[in-house]
Formats: sequence, structure tokens, C-alpha cells
Amino acid sequence: MSSHVDSVSRRRVLGWGGAGTAAVLLGTGALGGAAAHAFTLRKSGLFTLGVASGDPSPDGFVLWTRLAPEPFAADGKGGMPDRRIRVEYEVAHDERFKQVVRRGSAVAAPELGHSVHPEVAGLAPGREYFYRFRAAGEISPAGRTRTMPAAGSLPRGLTFAVASCQAWQDGYYTAYDHMAGEDLDLIVHLGDYLYEYEVTNNNRRGVTVPPQFGTETFDLARYRLQYALYKSEAPLRKAHALFPWIHTLDDHEVVNDWADDTVIMGRNPNPDPAEFARRKAAAFQAFYENMPLRRAQLPSGPDIRLHRRIAFGRLAEFTMIDTRGHRDLQACSYGNGTGRTRDCDERVDASRTILGDQQRRWLLDGFAKSSAHWQILGNQVPMTETDWDPGAGKDLWVDPWDGYAADRNKVLTAAHENGVRNLVVISGDRHQNYAVDLKRDFDDPGSPTVASEFVGTSITSGGDGADVDDLGRTFLSANPHMKFYNAQRGYLRVNVDRERWRGDFRVLPYVTRPGAPVSTRASFVVEDRRPGVQKA
Repeated sequence: MSSHVDSVSRRRVLGWGGAGTAAVLLGTGALGGAAAHAFTLRKSGLFTLGVASGDPSPDGFVLWTRLAPEPFAADGKGGMPDRRIRVEYEVAHDERFKQVVRRGSAVAAPELGHSVHPEVAGLAPGREYFYRFRAAGEISPAGRTRTMPAAGSLPRGLTFAVASCQAWQDGYYTAYDHMAGEDLDLIVHLGDYLYEYEVTNNNRRGVTVPPQFGTETFDLARYRLQYALYKSEAPLRKAHALFPWIHTLDDHEVVNDWADDTVIMGRNPNPDPAEFARRKAAAFQAFYENMPLRRAQLPSGPDIRLHRRIAFGRLAEFTMIDTRGHRDLQACSYGNGTGRTRDCDERVDASRTILGDQQRRWLLDGFAKSSAHWQILGNQVPMTETDWDPGAGKDLWVDPWDGYAADRNKVLTAAHENGVRNLVVISGDRHQNYAVDLKRDFDDPGSPTVASEFVGTSITSGGDGADVDDLGRTFLSANPHMKFYNAQRGYLRVNVDRERWRGDFRVLPYVTRPGAPVSTRASFVVEDRRPGVQKA
């Protein structure tokens, strides 16, 4: 049976204070700017980390910026004073801000790293908007975003990109330059926005980094610094400013392969529970401070709610889930430290979960009620089975859904039995591209295909990559449900209409130096009411 420490009791025991309700409400604009201080910046550049928008709805979105004139300041405060600063924002129909439709203010509080997350509502559905911030007499770069279509509408199409895994030290963010040139409605980021590892001069870019980045991230100041380093990349800031994003996190925003309250692999295994809870609290707070997330995603100490639904009219529904924070420990002694295992009974134990009982009930309830043409499951780690041995038996990596086979079967069976019209799973984590048929039960050779999965590669993680490497040949031989494999860097571009889903695997030949071109390596489609992927 899955067992997890009660989050409220845990917060009480550990004495989590958090950012405080007032600071949170000030940052969202709910309390206005009366509590802010006058502030004169003695050096230019409050908006060094850019601007962003996210989690769009039919009548609005959340806006984001974080004030940081010295983003690499070693204390993680971005060069800001320990005072609350008034930040004004404008939303307009035009990029010159001649037709402003919303004005408001929020307060950048030191308790939240001087970030603001105003939630704008009351706008027209399915429309493009422009926004900007003003603080201490300085105006931010302008951002562009859009609202979702009206709730009862059936739009003709949706185009979005899927990104994940962007280790700064592994390469340049050229993929985001190409993404910025696409005609997208939004971007979905499936985790590993940053990596917790130290960054030294011995990186694949061959560039010098300040010494404060030479330690692993453990506390809030260090996590803030890591986000500042990643957001120093102009292509990433550009993509944030051009499109609304939908975010979740995976493991490296905290630490490699963590599971609920524990880490059993990596450089810091089996930490003291209280110590690890403090680390999670710091990581989650820094994640919130640096992303366009709504108040509902504000962490409470070592807990954060990431599962949520975001509808694109009746055409599509994004169901974002969390496969990290509620899971049981990885199965089979986690392959005795290798991460892989020859099959074991624990892997298929019906009581073990990757979702947690409450989140699974929420997910399956949504399946039963959804009227969307396309149910898009935003998922961190591959749901498909990936056998590493073409011979007899199975050799499986048990950190993703392969280590929680019963939970996978429950989800896919429920989708099938509830008549989900088209379930398509989008996943990251692997630094590889896959197009996959999802089986109701991978242990049954006659099991029907009930859904489709598109696993997207990394932005940079793993370096330049390759087209089809030895692992790819093994996977394609051992997994007949896998229809495509590629290990280059890039992103997934998806276009959805009422009749079909098309996923284009957009790849770059290299990332360890800037300026790489982009091309479509392969395209796969899913036809309406016909689960499974087909080559376009």
C-alpha cells in the first residue's frame, strides 16, 4: 500500500513559514500596491530575467517577471533591497500599447525573490494580447501572449511546441530561437528546466562561469542563482516573451531521481528526511519564483500542486500531472544502483503508485467527464514500456512508468473504458525522440493499442546527440510498439485539428556551438478515434 507522510503534519513538524499570505497576494496583485516602497534604482536593468506569461484561460493568463539588476549576486537576492517594490503592468491589444485594456499593480516582495505573478482576467477569448511591466521608472521588454478559445467552442486547430531537459552546461539554447520563429499558440515544458549540478569552467560550452556556480544547489539562494544563469540565455527569454507557457517540473529542479520524500540514487542518496524536506521547499519556491505560475501552484514548504487541467475549447484539454511528488520509491532496489533491472515482482505490485491515490482519482475522474476531442496528458517520464534487451525476459529502467506497471495499466484501462476520444501522452526526460503505441497491458502480447505517446528529446541535455545510436537500434528491435527513435536535440511541434494530430520531431545537428539549423527529422500522425501512431 502506498504510504506518504501527511503534508500538513510534516509542515507543522518542520515549522515551514513560507513566503507568507500577504506577500503572495501582493505578488499576484490581489492586494494592490499600497504596501510597496518607493524605490530608485541606481543602475539600469531591473528586468534582466525577462518577462513571461502562462497557464492561459479563455479570459486571461498569469503574467510574470522578477526584478534582478544583479542576477548573479551570490546571495540569490538579485541585487535587490529587502523591501517590497511596486510593479505596474499593462495589457494591450497592440504592441505599441495604444489600446490598453488592463492596468494593475503587484508588489515584488523579497519573500518571493522580488517576483510578481499577476493573474489577469476578464479578457476576450482566443485573442492575442501584449503586456509589459514598469518599476522604479523602468519599463520592461514587451511580451506577447494569448487567451484560450471560449469554453464551448470547437476551434479549427491548435499548434504548440513541447520542450524539456535543458542543461545549461551541455550546450546552447538554439532550439528556442527556432521555436520563436514558429507560429505557436503555446509552449509546454515537461521538466528539467534546470539541473541541480554545479557549473564550472569545464563545461561543453568552454566558457568561464563565476565561482558562485561551482557548488550543487541545496538552498534557496543557490537555486535562485541557477535559474538566473539559465534565464541569462537570450533565446529562452525570447520564447518566454512570445508565447504563453504551461509548466511542470521533473527531478532535476530538485535533485536527480527523487521520489516523494527520498533520494536513493545520485551523489546524495538517502538524505535525512528533514534536510531533504528543506531542500525541496527551497527548490519549489525557486521554481515558483521563476515561472509564470498561478497562485494555485504556490508551494507550501516541501509540497506543491502541479496537476491541473487547461482547456483549448472543446478541441483539446491539457491534463498536467506530477509523477515525482506522490510516487512510491523506485522498485526492485532500483536495479542495485544501476537504475535498470531484470523483471521483479515489485515492479508490477498493484499497490505501488507513481501518481498517488488522490491524483490518480482526479485524473481518472477527468477522463470520465472530458468531452475534449483530444486529451493531452502532460507527463514527465515515458509512459511506454522500453525494454533494453531484444531477447527473452525484460530489462527495464524503473524510474519511469515501467517501475509502476500497475498504475500505468489503471490509467490506460480507465481511458479505454471511459471512452476517452483520443488520449495522447506527451513526455520528456529521456533526451530522445519516440513515437509510440501505448498498449492497455504491455505484459499481454494481444493487448490492444489504446493511446499514443510522443516522447520529446532534450533542448541541450546530453550534448550534440546522434540520429539513431546503438541504444536506438536496441529499442526498435526490443519494442515493437515503438515506431520511431532519434537521439538528436530539439523539440516536438504539434498541430491538432478535428481529424488528426500531427507531431513533427524538430532536430538540430549540434548544440555545443551556436547557430545550428533546424529540420524536421520525422512526422507522425494520430487519426481521430484511431489510437496509435502512423508515419506521416
